[in-house]
Amino acid sequence: MLQEKEILHSSHWGAFYARPGRDGLQVRPYEDDPNPSPVIGNFTDALNHPARIRQPMVRKGWLERGPTRGADRNGDTFVAVSWERAFDLVARELRRVRDEFGAGQIFGGSYGWASAGRFHHTQSQIHRFLNTCTDGYVRSVNSYSAGASTVLLPHVAGPFDDVSRRGVTWRQIEQYTDCVIAFGGMATKNSMVASGGISHHIEEPSMAAARRRGCHFINVSPLRTDLPEGADAEWVPIRPGTDVALMLALVHELVAMGRHDRAFLSRYCVGWDRFQDYVLGTADRQPKDPRWAAGITGIDAGTIRALAARLTQGRVLVTVSHSLQRSEHGEQPVWMGLVLAAALGQIGLPGGGYSYALGTIAHYGRLDNRIRFASLPQGRNPVQAFIPVARISDMLLNPGQEFDYDGAVHRYPEIRLVYWAGGNPFHHHQQLARLRDAFRRPETIIVHEVAWTATARHADIVLPCTMTLERDDLGVTQTDSMLIAMKRVAAPYAQARDDYDIFAELAKRLERHEAFTEGRDTMGWLRWIYSETQRRNASSGQALPDFDTFWEQGRLELQKAPDDGGMFRRFREDPAAHPLPTPSGRIEIVSERIAGFRYEDCPGHPAWLAKRETPTERYPLWLIANQPATRLHSQLDFARYSQSNKRHGREVCTMHPADAAARGISDGGLVRLYNERGGCQAAVRLSEDVMPGVAQLPTGAWYDPIDPSAARPECRHGNPNVLTGDLPTSALSQGCSGQLARVEIERLDAEPEPVRAFVPPPFISEPEPGRR
Repeated sequence: MLQEKEILHSSHWGAFYARPGRDGLQVRPYEDDPNPSPVIGNFTDALNHPARIRQPMVRKGWLERGPTRGADRNGDTFVAVSWERAFDLVARELRRVRDEFGAGQIFGGSYGWASAGRFHHTQSQIHRFLNTCTDGYVRSVNSYSAGASTVLLPHVAGPFDDVSRRGVTWRQIEQYTDCVIAFGGMATKNSMVASGGISHHIEEPSMAAARRRGCHFINVSPLRTDLPEGADAEWVPIRPGTDVALMLALVHELVAMGRHDRAFLSRYCVGWDRFQDYVLGTADRQPKDPRWAAGITGIDAGTIRALAARLTQGRVLVTVSHSLQRSEHGEQPVWMGLVLAAALGQIGLPGGGYSYALGTIAHYGRLDNRIRFASLPQGRNPVQAFIPVARISDMLLNPGQEFDYDGAVHRYPEIRLVYWAGGNPFHHHQQLARLRDAFRRPETIIVHEVAWTATARHADIVLPCTMTLERDDLGVTQTDSMLIAMKRVAAPYAQARDDYDIFAELAKRLERHEAFTEGRDTMGWLRWIYSETQRRNASSGQALPDFDTFWEQGRLELQKAPDDGGMFRRFREDPAAHPLPTPSGRIEIVSERIAGFRYEDCPGHPAWLAKRETPTERYPLWLIANQPATRLHSQLDFARYSQSNKRHGREVCTMHPADAAARGISDGGLVRLYNERGGCQAAVRLSEDVMPGVAQLPTGAWYDPIDPSAARPECRHGNPNVLTGDLPTSALSQGCSGQLARVEIERLDAEPEPVRAFVPPPFISEPEPGRR
């Protein structure tokens, strides 16, 4: 261990103090955090966990046969090699593909949640390395979390960040909001995390303060727990994936009552008359009224009418969670929520209108800092080919095939080499049997990883990297009020190295060392980022101390920008002077641009589109595969806090007691969830907080297949992505649709095999040179 004193550090779950102790790492939350996350408990035993990777590893079959298409990467033995040998193998392979086939056949995979630090953000590291040393790479765009909304919102309202982050704040809600209707809820397990770190968790305290003032919260969700107890919310259970039908019926009722804001719709929006015809059923002879919606949503018509009436009383905020757009036609609830808010006429008012994804992560609903921080330059990528991030299997399985995206037609590239650093696609991605088959296509897969995730197990070359506690960094994000000197708490585990140091050594072998490092080590880059931030923000109104003073102090409070309501407030006050950055300059209830794309699965205005996959007699339950409460995605699933919330070593599935009784299932027992794609084992918890006909199993349990080669894999640990489908949300965004799946659940009576997800794969040591 490196440090004996307590050190302030930062993570996605919050700022915290850490100090090595006899029984592992001792951690405690930052003292000024009003609602700290218990997930920091995962750090206590993570540093030296057996699941961590001790030294560079190479798959035995790759060493023997070289780069090969169609290699079975399931269950092969690994060979432990020296760093020198690993560097030589990786550099030689990168040079081969770059020089013989071009950078357009290298895919740079990363998913950005690797570190709260500004410098050791792995996505920045790998992009800089590939741009500098291989002359570019095929990239991915957007995210699994918000793939549909990121593409849609600029067409109809404005930039994603302006709609989600820079508008309605929690301070406004505490002071002004009379009613929050949250489609998909605002679960605080989600707002406990923030990319770049967080020092003050304010969401639940703010909801409680607003509730005490009289604000009414409405949770429209299949799960009661999608709003915290402090919100004292009214729960409106709804069938999964039917929120658009409810929103349409609410707008129909507003029109029927004559309570829609005609003046707002006329001045600030385009396309209302055409959309109103759709809502009233003028063309298709199907009014989208409460009785119509009742048959789709499972909410009776009287409840819908009463809900519409309530929305006409006082300052109302409409929110739509990320979860609703992670399913087929995921663009529609995001767009329809905006239209509902427009019909109420309060967009741009303090605490009112529309705030997409408020409560989804801790950045949203906060003020920006006055200072904008510099980051590691990534250079220029000359390769034009890209994929939407959730189309990784499609790309690898279908090289040369055309795909639609945001009004244009693109073609999947041929990929020979995948270099993945940061992220675990065997967590994020859906239909894992298909992803497994896709991972057989490249000739070589190189992975940087902290521990033996399923992605590392499917690699040819595995390079062990450090985790955040083992490196120095700057912890800061645009919406958090503190800059933290993230000093190393512990020495690197075994032979693990920082990603930056790994890339610097490879750059040397590729004869691009100076271009990649610019002569700086880690501390040199931290000083550069800090000084560049000082230079860019000289007139911001907040002076930063010199770097050495800051590093010694360990933290710096940052001044906030004013709470001015952002883009929507300026637009409301003067739409001529501050038009929205849409084609019309207004809110696009009808988008002529999207209509011109002629996508059947994303028409020119919000619409109810039935899903292709719904429950059947054979698979009668909806599965909600949502975010976990005990970790971020799959990060540190092996660690203490995550493990303490499992039962029988397995993830916990929650289902309604009536559904369990019909299947002979008891609370605390083991079950098997299955459908046409595969199955998984889980422990079961019975609760009336889940509506009948719905089961909930969080994502993030490390994939642990009983038979890795099975066409329909069975995960003994409880990973729901063996069950979810690899379908895009629509041709517009090609987003992830993994939130929902249809399943059946049965009692598991046989004694299950032990979970082996955290047991390292078999390996042998490579003989020293000259000794065979």
